[in-house]
Amino acid sequence: KLPMLFYVEDNGLGISVKGEMQTPGGNIAANLGAFHNLLVRDGDGSDPAVAASLLGEAVSHVRAGTGPALVRLTVPRLCSHSGPDNQKGYRNDDEIAADLLRDPMPRLKAHCLASGMSEADWTVLEQEVSTEVERGVTAARARPAPDPADVMRFVFTESRRDDDRPTFGGLTDTERSSLGGTDVPVDDGSMMRFAEAIRRTLAVELEANPKVVIFGEDVGRKGGVHLVTEGLQKRFGADRVFDTSLSEEGIIGRAVGMAISGLMPVAEIQFRKYADPAHEQLNNCGTLRWRTANQFASPIIVRMPGGFGKDVGDPWHSLSSEVTWAHALGWQVAIPSNAADAVGLLRSAMRGTNPTIFFEHRSLLMTSDGSARYPGDDYVLPFGRAARVRDGSSMTLVTWGAMTHRCTVAADQFPGEVDLLDLRTISPWDRAAVLESVRRTGRCLIVHEDTATAGFGAEIAAVLAKEAFWRLDAPVDRLTVEDVPMPYHPALLAAVLPSADQIATRIDALLHV
Repeated sequence: KLPMLFYVEDNGLGISVKGEMQTPGGNIAANLGAFHNLLVRDGDGSDPAVAASLLGEAVSHVRAGTGPALVRLTVPRLCSHSGPDNQKGYRNDDEIAADLLRDPMPRLKAHCLASGMSEADWTVLEQEVSTEVERGVTAARARPAPDPADVMRFVFTESRRDDDRPTFGGLTDTERSSLGGTDVPVDDGSMMRFAEAIRRTLAVELEANPKVVIFGEDVGRKGGVHLVTEGLQKRFGADRVFDTSLSEEGIIGRAVGMAISGLMPVAEIQFRKYADPAHEQLNNCGTLRWRTANQFASPIIVRMPGGFGKDVGDPWHSLSSEVTWAHALGWQVAIPSNAADAVGLLRSAMRGTNPTIFFEHRSLLMTSDGSARYPGDDYVLPFGRAARVRDGSSMTLVTWGAMTHRCTVAADQFPGEVDLLDLRTISPWDRAAVLESVRRTGRCLIVHEDTATAGFGAEIAAVLAKEAFWRLDAPVDRLTVEDVPMPYHPALLAAVLPSADQIATRIDALLHV
């Protein structure tokens, strides 16, 4: 019943490639004819009567609430694809001439004159249109060039200026203010596993905010493959927690549209690797605010399990590759290592104004490693605030996600020497905390599960080399997965993942440089 009209102007070409190679049979309308509840119409777009009739029928159908419609109108291409393109390089003279004969303007004039318009009226209309076009071109050319000083504005949400236009998308300021929140956790929270903490946070936000919707593959009736959303559909209904088809691009596209319309969508991509088919949608979502000068925003949350599992790995379900999203402009990236941080960061994202990748590590979902005291139903943890897991004065150890637990085991072998920082988020990341620690300790080891080359640890190392170089007593070191896919067998998985013993060995070596 979605009130949507799909309009296709088909000139039979994809720049130089003919439509038969772009679409099976060359006719998208024929291919979609079997779709239920979709009105499909196909006709000659150069014929004004046909075009008006088909579009009028489709518009009436959609406005009546009967359902969506698709209209395909064939049209000629009267020039090259673009300024640099020369269609004579791939079209022969007969093809070009045939299109020129189908120019719709002479047919429109003939249609109007036959319907009662006089030649004089047509001439006046042509002059009015020409004047309007020229006025628009003149105004566009007269507009001042954009100010280079503003090129960095609106990558993320920021304070408004008086001359900024209003933003469409996400919750209103009033709605977000009414939800409240505190960054101080309660003292008496019960111990809770990672998955249970996320489930409770989703339930609290569904209860507090009627604009929250949760969806993805197997998210509804099953409760997700990791059972994180188990019971939520039964409690809140299938309109608020629902399953989708196996289409990651569709899941993200739907979420973007919902957020622009004022909802707070929480989409689940079943595993990190499965986000790859939706990469273009995700990138477009991240740059939406910047591309529209803050006129539109889509602060969606994308829950994304990934990383190694309990004694299991493979190149698809066990991928982390979090640096991909640090490179994706406009995205916040949260990688919590425990249940309490997961609660605070997820709630912060769901009450925030920026799109967020929320990485749920499979090892923490499958084990009790990430268990922590529940910090409360109002706990909101700001992005970009690292946690000091261990205090130390001789070296700094930086990590995030599931590696935090292995780093903690390693750091405890060197009491008082290792300053262990869990970044919690890598976009933004807490530069100030890392720089303060390294300037104080003079040494740094960065540990992460992503592969070494161009991993996020390299970015941290580059910042330290530039901003803390003269305070370093040893080269900045990294311990990561080597540049190899995650293997299946537990023995091979153990061989590529940084272990607590390997981390301890690197710590010891760095302390003795």
